[in-house]
This record gives sequence, C-alpha cells and structure tokens, in this order.
Amino acid sequence: MTEAEIQQEYAVLERAKKNPKAFGELYEKYFDRIFNFVYRQIDDEDVTADITSQTFLSVLKHLDRYQFRGVPFSAWLYKIASNEVNKYYRKRKHDKVFSIEEIRVRELIEQAHEDWDEEVVEKLLEYLGDLPTDMLEVLQLRFFEDKDFKEIAFILDITESGAKMRTYRALDRLRKNFKLRIKYDGKE
Repeated sequence: MTEAEIQQEYAVLERAKKNPKAFGELYEKYFDRIFNFVYRQIDDEDVTADITSQTFLSVLKHLDRYQFRGVPFSAWLYKIASNEVNKYYRKRKHDKVFSIEEIRVRELIEQAHEDWDEEVVEKLLEYLGDLPTDMLEVLQLRFFEDKDFKEIAFILDITESGAKMRTYRALDRLRKNFKLRIKYDGKE
C-alpha cells in the first residue's frame, strides 16, 4: 500500500471510531481476504465463517484501541484473525492445518516465469505440506497474502529480521527438499 492509501484508511478508521457504520467500507474491502486467510488454516467453511465474523467483531469492539504503528490497518486485521485461529486450535488441541491452494501455487510459478509440468507442481504442493507450521505461516503471509516483512513481523509478533529469517529458512528448506526429492526420483 502507498502512504496515501494508508492515510486514507486511517481517516476511515477515525470516522469509524465515532460512527461504527463507517467501518463497513473497511469490512467490505477486507472480508474476502480475511476469510481466505482463515480458510487456508482451517479448511472448514463453517468454522472459517465463524472465525472471520469473530475477527471483525473483535476489531469493531476494540477499534478505539487501534493505533497506527507504521503498518497498514490490514496487518492489524490479519493479526487478530491469526490470534483467533490460534485460539481455535488451542481450544481443540489439534495441529494447525494449512490448505494450500493449487491455483495460487501455479500463479506464483507463472510469476517466477517457470515452466513446470503437472507432476512437478504436485510434488511442490506435497513438499509445502511437509513444512512445519511456523514456516508455512510466513510463506502464506509473504506469498499468498503479499505482506512485506514489516507486516509479517507485526502479525506474528516477531521482529522484522525474525520474519526475514523464517521466510528464508522456509524457502531454503523447501528448495533443498525439492531438489533432493527430484534427484531421488530420477528427474535430475
């Protein structure tokens, strides 16, 4: 987001603090993004709808506490959504799930100007699924949600250098596993 867009959102937030109806503009802008973000971690539409609703309810309830911290308002939304997802898993004592959308992986491959066949894309999806939760979390925010390192750090409550380190470690691990398995499968 540009500085002007961030300031424009901040102005909407200030109006929403006085009149909650003004929040509708931000709700409309971010609902689908937050829903998809949660869905990739829950993989259940009904539960995702509940968590997304809880996220926006919490945001509206605590809007007066929002303070600009150098990141877009959306980072605060993602942070609250992430906390709601974590709360969901803590209550149920289940391991976190990440549903990686094949179409988004294909978009990323196309952006990288790579020409991979179906089998390689399928293997990449499988290898992504083998990564630990913390690594998948940073990759999801960086590549599926298009967040910069400052926003990732804010959302995950880590330092910016920690966000970079987690991302590069995840990519390095993915790269190594991918190359090793391709070699092992006789592709290289």
